[in-house]
Amino acid sequence: MEPRTITIFDTTLRDGEQSPGASLTIPQKIEIAHQLEVLGVDVIEAGFPVSSAGDFEAVKEVSAVATKTTVAGLARSLEKDITVAGEAVSAAVHPRIHVFCATSEIHLKHKLKRAHQEIVKLSVDAVRLARSIVDDVEFSPEDASRTKPEFLREVVQAVIEAGATTVNIPDTVGYATPEHFYQIIADLIANVPNISQAVISVHCHNDLGLAVANSLAAVRAGAGQVECTINGLGERAGNCSLEEIVMALKVRPDHYGVRTNVDTRQIYKTSRMVSTLTGLQVQRNKAIVGANAFAHEAGIHQHGVLAEASTYEIMRPEDVGVPKTALVLGKHSGRHAFAQRIADLGYTLSDDQLTEAVAHLKALADKKKEIFREDIEAVVEDLLEVTTRHWSLESMQISSGSKVIPTATVSLCNAAGDLIQDAGTGDGPVDAVYSTVARITGVSAKLTEYSIRAITGGKEAQGEVYIKLRYQDRSYRGRAFSTDIIEASALAYLQAINRIITANGNESAPPAGL
Repeated sequence: MEPRTITIFDTTLRDGEQSPGASLTIPQKIEIAHQLEVLGVDVIEAGFPVSSAGDFEAVKEVSAVATKTTVAGLARSLEKDITVAGEAVSAAVHPRIHVFCATSEIHLKHKLKRAHQEIVKLSVDAVRLARSIVDDVEFSPEDASRTKPEFLREVVQAVIEAGATTVNIPDTVGYATPEHFYQIIADLIANVPNISQAVISVHCHNDLGLAVANSLAAVRAGAGQVECTINGLGERAGNCSLEEIVMALKVRPDHYGVRTNVDTRQIYKTSRMVSTLTGLQVQRNKAIVGANAFAHEAGIHQHGVLAEASTYEIMRPEDVGVPKTALVLGKHSGRHAFAQRIADLGYTLSDDQLTEAVAHLKALADKKKEIFREDIEAVVEDLLEVTTRHWSLESMQISSGSKVIPTATVSLCNAAGDLIQDAGTGDGPVDAVYSTVARITGVSAKLTEYSIRAITGGKEAQGEVYIKLRYQDRSYRGRAFSTDIIEASALAYLQAINRIITANGNESAPPAGL
């Protein structure tokens, strides 16, 4: 008997982007969407179209470039949300509108302030409207794990009758435990008369560290779709991790008896891309994709792995695409070698973008002997920021010492091509640069986070600077790389400034989703 296939619904571009500091540009979202298709996910939730003009455009662009994957847009149970979502996904080969409405007592009392039957009607009307626009409609009773079972059954039955093709059961606040969540899914399958007419999906948050365990329990109970994100990104503690749920199902077919359409060999490069573009690092001991996932230090472990890898590894590194060797690139490497390495990392650049990337990498190679994966990722990330670059760094000169007041002379180029130069002092060289940049750009923001780390080894290591600025009650991140840490500091600060300028005057960030 052929095992049933679990639909993998990736919400990295929607719920994942709601991780604090994980804002993505449209070009970055398109890059990730391309890679998600290569990875083999079945559904890409590309955003919350009504939340902002930027989100609408992102969903629209992803819909246009997806060649085979279903593209979903999220909407509240409101006419405007649904019609805007329908417009955003209209170009998709397989469009889906994902509608949600809260159903738990705590949400009904404190957020919606509506009676039970009003919620049922609101949900049914929303599904019917969405179904009049697209054939594929998903409905989510938000906070389902804290909803009364009898009311959850009533809502699920009603939305399926209204035309929902998928019903998603979200553990919105990560409240459930595996036994509890298994029972919720089993109860719906056993007691909702028309349950077979829709796919049962699950969307688990990780507040108690149980998102993957709860999702696995739901699959065992009969769920047919799992909603997840690359690296487990998402609100608060994040979502069910795609790489963990997929590999758990792959490694334990004896227990779950199901399969997915995911090409697991693409997992590692997808994880790296998302980490690079969002600026959110993967912890070293992260399952499947962490730096230590296939590392062995204990002598007895090393001996066992050398004798037979399966003694201490339940999967092979190549099963998830973890590279065994690194391609060393330098200033004498040709365009083809750089292009191949960029492609190997999952990026699909245009000829013009590739030309610019190679030029940057060769310039970097003049400063350091070898170009590593992290260097390439840094250059590509910076390249994909071009559309939001209102100011760029032309030059800077620093004067600093133990008995000298730190002074920075900075030249910036604005979008019109005007070169503006100014000088300023500070408590240190970085502070002097930042105060000067703030004066030139006219953007005064509070620096709330500043960190430095080396991303490549050796004395010519490239350094990464990560910062956060607070501006009008919102945080904006900046991330840059250079062999000169002061230059990296300036570039990271400018990136955050550019994001502030881009976002200033736009609508507020999208509300918390499922």
